[in-house]
Amino acid sequence: MKVLQPTLAKVPWMLAALALVAGVLLDLFAPQPYTGLPLLAAAPLVAGATLTFRSALAVACVTCVVSVAVDIERGRPATPLFVDLAVVGVIGVLALVVNRLMVRQGRDLALARDVAEAVQRAVLPDPPREVGPLAVAAGYTAAQAEARIGGDFFAVQETPFGVRMIIGDVRGKGMAAVAAVSVAIGAFRQEAEYAPTLTGLGQRMDEALAREAARGGPVISTEGFTTAVLAEVSADGEAVSLVNRGHPPPYLVYDEECVRLDPTTPQLPLGVGLGDIAAPAGPGPVDVVRLPPGAALLLVTDGVTEARDKRGAFYDPVSSGRMSRRFKDPDALVDALTQDVGRWTGGDRADDMAILVVARSRRRS
Repeated sequence: MKVLQPTLAKVPWMLAALALVAGVLLDLFAPQPYTGLPLLAAAPLVAGATLTFRSALAVACVTCVVSVAVDIERGRPATPLFVDLAVVGVIGVLALVVNRLMVRQGRDLALARDVAEAVQRAVLPDPPREVGPLAVAAGYTAAQAEARIGGDFFAVQETPFGVRMIIGDVRGKGMAAVAAVSVAIGAFRQEAEYAPTLTGLGQRMDEALAREAARGGPVISTEGFTTAVLAEVSADGEAVSLVNRGHPPPYLVYDEECVRLDPTTPQLPLGVGLGDIAAPAGPGPVDVVRLPPGAALLLVTDGVTEARDKRGAFYDPVSSGRMSRRFKDPDALVDALTQDVGRWTGGDRADDMAILVVARSRRRS
């Protein structure tokens, strides 16, 4: 892309020059008079919409001079000459006004993006590089680069019960999604310190979401859910416990193998058991998986598992085979998966993509 940037920068100038030259040629050689006037007037419009204010002003002035010169060359009377000059001049002024409005709009949009990104970084800070016996890495890729904000989230926290983590996806996008993310992460960070079990942690998060929904008025449960995977790594790093609340399953990457960790019993997302919808009876099952030295737990959102290629096929880290190799650290795994999904989709993403990797050192703790 860097090689193409100088050429692309010349395109607006080329378009304005093309309109100007075409207008002059039509005015000089077309059988009907004033045929080229619309193209002459288009030159400052193109410049106003695509060039800087000074450049647009220069194009508008040149167009006025050219219009007068062409009319003199064709021997037109003074009245048509001044009419043509007035038309081109008025359109040139309008083009400069459009240029100012577009610059102001661009500044406002850039400010809004910066604010949105700052809000999301405050709500979703980068996780620590090391927690307990684990090395940690995370990645977030927005579906649209200009959006920079969405409903995917993750968090890692050391607690009295071991290292606990969550990855999830709230329904919706934009600032409303960030508000929901702040509630979910806030509930996780608070309750992860006190809930003795992962199922209890999930239930406490349900209660936090219920309280927030009550403050905001009636909420239809199917529109307010949050999918999530809750995980807990024991203090010695030997085992990881998993509770899946309607989220894409995580993966165990170890010894050049990538294994999907499907839940033993599917459970409802967080928030679906609120209100008139009854929650599942009793605590849900917890799946426990051994985490050998050198193994990595890979947690993703549906931006990965629902990524499609040109034929509409879903991306699968297991069947792709590219995740079935050794990675020197969690960052390498995050980078490899991000690049692989990008190749699979051809760079087109329909959803945000969050990746969280925790890896146990090959040296036994």
